[in-house]
Amino acid sequence: MRPDITYAEAVREALDFCLGQDKNVFVVGEGVPDPKKIFNTTAGLLEKYGPQRIMDMPLSENALTGVCIGSGLIGMRPVMVHQRTDFAYLALDQIINNAAKWHYMFNGQGQVPIVIRMMIGRGWGQGPQHSSSPQALFSHIPGLKVVMPARPHDAKGMLIQAIEDNGPVIFLEHRWLHHMKEPVPEEPFREPLGKARVVRSGDSLTLAAFSYSVIEATKIADAFKKYGVEIEVIDMRSSSPMDHQTVVASVRKTSRLLVLDTSWITCGVAAELVARVSENAFKELKAPPARVALPDLHTPTSPTLSQEYYPTPQRIGEKILNILSIKTSNDKGRQILNELKTDGPLDVPFLDFKGPF
Repeated sequence: MRPDITYAEAVREALDFCLGQDKNVFVVGEGVPDPKKIFNTTAGLLEKYGPQRIMDMPLSENALTGVCIGSGLIGMRPVMVHQRTDFAYLALDQIINNAAKWHYMFNGQGQVPIVIRMMIGRGWGQGPQHSSSPQALFSHIPGLKVVMPARPHDAKGMLIQAIEDNGPVIFLEHRWLHHMKEPVPEEPFREPLGKARVVRSGDSLTLAAFSYSVIEATKIADAFKKYGVEIEVIDMRSSSPMDHQTVVASVRKTSRLLVLDTSWITCGVAAELVARVSENAFKELKAPPARVALPDLHTPTSPTLSQEYYPTPQRIGEKILNILSIKTSNDKGRQILNELKTDGPLDVPFLDFKGPF
């Protein structure tokens, strides 16, 4: 059994496998061959496959996305990388008007097998231009698949599946996940796009989460378990297609739902999931379904403002207690909230975090 590997290493293994299997696969993006290797996800690939397949790109996001889409139309399989999703906004014309629509417009005769990796997530004073999570924006567009793996195993399996897919896939990586480790098979494998995963079973409440929120959800569920509250945690893994069926099945067992998202609350993927569950399992709900996401404000750079901007485990815990009709003033409620209390900054994953660059 080999040692656990990081999320970044899992992404690199997926890229390495696909590059080795198919000469039409190539990787391009700002900083792909630089010393940091896109959070170490492209390390060693330039040396192995050469500059014709592992390429840097200029600050011309829209133009280069067009180049990648064109290469996909003639049979290549580009993997494009944006170190921040904010940079990809400059390419929305190509992504929405060309990549997402051409298969439909040409009656299936044109395929656009492109994967666009984007880094999402908060932290380290990055501010509003380097920290957005626009999964709802891309999920709203027919023709795009949007995936958000939250663990190394899924990062590897879903990236291989995405590269082999014949349509455009937006592959969102929360940059707080790249350092996380777990066992991952050394051999190649595939994980389905658009299928949620039950992380842990429970019967008190369904806690569905996207991307890094899955990590927070699992820790919160562990804290509640100590006091006899069994929370079912679901990793959504994709926002388009969205596997609401798995969540509906869970809610029919638990009768309660809370959804966690890494982006803004209004018109977000959490709202979409709540709507679908309400449409399909309204009679089974014993409490109104709820969401926890970011306020409708741009990301602050100030550490002090960050403490108020980001949801804390305690605030999420209070929301769960409210859904379960457990008062925060009684002993059980106070003990759970005390268990969830966190000190230190909210815009870094751990205290000795040195930043994304």
